[in-house]
Amino acid sequence: MPRRITISAGPVSLAAELNHGATAGAIWEALPFTCPGNTWGDEIYFRIPVAAVGDNLNEVVQLCDLAFWPPGNAFCIFFGPTPASRGDEIRAASGVEVVGRILEDAARLRQVSAGTQVTVARA
Repeated sequence: MPRRITISAGPVSLAAELNHGATAGAIWEALPFTCPGNTWGDEIYFRIPVAAVGDNLNEVVQLCDLAFWPPGNAFCIFFGPTPASRGDEIRAASGVEVVGRILEDAARLRQVSAGTQVTVARA
């Protein structure tokens, strides 16, 4: 069964899902949470109440990926290039574990400014 979630920030609400890895499961169990979002290029990230080591870390991710960044215990939402990106790639600050995916047009997240409260909840 898919782990469907909703991500809401300001005027934007998006359907997404978490995968079935251990870190995604820890995030699922911690839901819901609301945190002020930070922006870094076309990424929104924020500290969450989950501590995980993270498996299979990668610096380059895909458009619409949701990830966990172990050094900051942070949930990351990628919707385009970041300041670390090279060319058309989407690059995290350092290794992240992909834990899910946005199922809608993630470009709508460009409407969200730093400091906006972001809520992640089970759908």
